[in-house]
Amino acid sequence: MALAERAQALLARHWWRPQPTPLMQLLRPLSWLYAWLAALARRRPETAPVPVVVVGNLIAGGAGKTPTVIALVQALQAAGWRPGVVSRGHGRRPRDMRDVRAVESNSDAGDVGDEPLLIRRRTGVPVWVGRERIAAARALCGAEPAVDVLVSDDGLQHHALARDVEVVVFDERGVGNGLLLPAGPLREPLPQRLDERRRVLYNAAAPSTPLPGAVAGRRLTGALPLADWLAGRPQAAVALATLRGRPLLAVAGIAAPERFFSMLEAAGLTLRRQPMADHHAYTTLPWPADTPDVVTTEKDAVKLSLAVMGRTRIWVVGLDFTLPSPFTQDVLRLLGQPRSR
Repeated sequence: MALAERAQALLARHWWRPQPTPLMQLLRPLSWLYAWLAALARRRPETAPVPVVVVGNLIAGGAGKTPTVIALVQALQAAGWRPGVVSRGHGRRPRDMRDVRAVESNSDAGDVGDEPLLIRRRTGVPVWVGRERIAAARALCGAEPAVDVLVSDDGLQHHALARDVEVVVFDERGVGNGLLLPAGPLREPLPQRLDERRRVLYNAAAPSTPLPGAVAGRRLTGALPLADWLAGRPQAAVALATLRGRPLLAVAGIAAPERFFSMLEAAGLTLRRQPMADHHAYTTLPWPADTPDVVTTEKDAVKLSLAVMGRTRIWVVGLDFTLPSPFTQDVLRLLGQPRSR
């Protein structure tokens, strides 16, 4: 594990305790510096050619943004909108970060980022990545004139892109000790009340902060062999129950791998756990060559190649979010009618 990953893992063990630990209290002055630098970095927001919904979180790491983006894109399509998605593209190679480019279903995750590639494959809508999201938004709208709304994957603190709606995602960890980075997990202070355009969605069994919000439903999809998943053949999926009784290795390079493992076990599967760092690149396989069955996430699958699988059977298990109808209707109300372009 890289030094930065080790440091973040050490801090995270303290972030999620209800009360600040002595280590976190020691780091608290750095939180004030973080807040000052964040305020200094704010720019006057620039408006995209179409309305923008930003999906993000207030805490460091993942809380369920990507499945929320996928579910929101599908809800917008059902309501008659023609959405596109912009993203910074976390996990891209450093030399590519300045590029603004379209994500294709056969793109390399190292070129565009694993989450944007997953969103493109799951939704089929136009997806563009760029460190400057306003540049990605303008490029997407220029290339795809039919798009009439943009969903920004992450970017809640990227104030250069003006937004019409913000969806803030929390998981069961809430805000941890309530402190700003690096003494706590917060990227910005928890507001006392919500702005009119800001809505909260909980990727948890119940609200985990004092903020009012909707609770998303979540479920694992069936298991697809990697070859069928890469080929886009969802009809080849088998029920998770068919994998019961097999000695499975569960591998997850996501922000909260234990959540994935727990959901698999709740489905009756017997696992050995192998958590990986978020956005793990899989330049080499992390399991022994004679491993018979591996179960992994879609975010991991976009970085796996059939050429190096050997005899291991790779099963890809997706995660679906269900957005409560009142939440979806509220977002649609805030968006209003499509802008003329």
